[in-house]
Amino acid sequence: MTVLTLVLVSLVALSHFYFLILEMFLWTTPKGIKTFGLKSKVFAEDTKVLAANQGLYNGFLAAGLVLSMIMKAHPFIAFFLICVIVAGLYGAFSTKKIKLFYIQSVPALIALASLMFS
Repeated sequence: MTVLTLVLVSLVALSHFYFLILEMFLWTTPKGIKTFGLKSKVFAEDTKVLAANQGLYNGFLAAGLVLSMIMKAHPFIAFFLICVIVAGLYGAFSTKKIKLFYIQSVPALIALASLMFS
């Protein structure tokens, strides 16, 4: 695996750890409300359990990528990157916010391409 691939996969993992922090711990703060374009503080409070669950899954994706890199397990890295890509596609489609695709799926697609061609 090339240094470029390690950097790209690491960036995807780091972004998902950041999503975990935003969704599990900052959802009801001004930063979380602004980042996710939530309607109100009340809405954020009402949905914080769902957001925390969502954040936990993002943490699992990040942990899977990190563990796979440590193990130098290319098939598992590819698996977790594909999971990230699918999650980004589904998020963009279900929310009708294409920005999700660019934030989540595109970096994972680039990292996957780098992995495949390294």
